[in-house]
Amino acid sequence: MKLKISYNSPVVLSFVIVCGIVLLVNTLTAGAANKILALRQPFSYQLLTYIFAHANMAHLTGNMTLMLLVGPVVEEKYGSKRLLLMIFTTAVITGLLSALIFHTGLIGASGIVFMMIVLSAFTNIKAGKIPLTLILVVVCYLGNEVISGLFSQDDVSQFGHIAGGVLGLVWGAIFMYGKKPPASEQ
Repeated sequence: MKLKISYNSPVVLSFVIVCGIVLLVNTLTAGAANKILALRQPFSYQLLTYIFAHANMAHLTGNMTLMLLVGPVVEEKYGSKRLLLMIFTTAVITGLLSALIFHTGLIGASGIVFMMIVLSAFTNIKAGKIPLTLILVVVCYLGNEVISGLFSQDDVSQFGHIAGGVLGLVWGAIFMYGKKPPASEQ
């Protein structure tokens, strides 16, 4: 039997590849790529680009490992076009809120990853039943970010994580009872 490698999750895999390339270019340019892509004041195109830039390899691998674990399930459930819409809308909303409330820079795909984590918990919702896994994911991940945001001083944007998780809840609720989009929409 001959096995072939499948590009099974085009949005997630493409996202991971772009993030890897951006980190490589950023490393080769001594940080210049992140200066161009990171969200900062005043902002414009960076509302869409900050999600591709990461501070270092540990930041990238942390985000991309989680994305590769939950992203394909989410992409299969909601479809590639919907996932792309959710990623970029979540990036813009999170970026706008962060810039307007905190006036700080923003970098990385953590908010997108949190959105996908919450969305993955929606994948087994049945009419009239909320899975305990969804409740526990929200409590564990979002609760941790709220506590971390209140009690720690670091360079991590807990707000970005919380916003991504909340937007994951919103997207999950919007698409909860919708069936997977037809193949022509993916």
